[in-house]
Amino acid sequence: MEYIVEKIGMSRTLTSPSFVVTLLRVRAAKVLEADANSALIAYANGKRRNKAIGGNQKKYTLSKEFNRFATVSAKGAVVGDQDYSLLKEGSIVKSVFLTKGRGFTGLVKRWKFQGGPGAHGSRFHRTSGSIGNREEPGRVFKGKKMAGHYGVEKVSVKSEIYSFDADSQVVVVKGSVPGPNGALGRIKVAQ
Repeated sequence: MEYIVEKIGMSRTLTSPSFVVTLLRVRAAKVLEADANSALIAYANGKRRNKAIGGNQKKYTLSKEFNRFATVSAKGAVVGDQDYSLLKEGSIVKSVFLTKGRGFTGLVKRWKFQGGPGAHGSRFHRTSGSIGNREEPGRVFKGKKMAGHYGVEKVSVKSEIYSFDADSQVVVVKGSVPGPNGALGRIKVAQ
């Protein structure tokens, strides 16, 4: 079963050995339609509403808070409220989030290039330097590491569930999860 989650933040455990954990809040969702391997769900996110959303809310008799729709992978899902019985301590989950966006980025930050000397007289500090040859091949090779857009990439991470609080719908997973606090992503129970 796949769940829509929001990243709350990161913390550490108070156990001895202490380790890093990430707190994820599971969004309340309703299963609208279910197939053998997938399900259509509705969840709340912001105040966005238009005629298409209003039509779907009327079709499935939803309240106004459920204003986003998504298709998730779910075997044996039942129409109604989403089932949280799979989220238990020790289960392995695959988290899929977008990384933080860093805009147009230079070579040193994007590709960890070393750069040149920072002393007086040098004109090669954080620049790329030469990017090709002269007559042969006479062009820049495809895939050359250059400055450009960095971040906002879909990244998946496998981690273990440390605990799940059913009352507040908070999943605590071991390790870090990509993305900023408040980012929406998905978790899927692997085992």
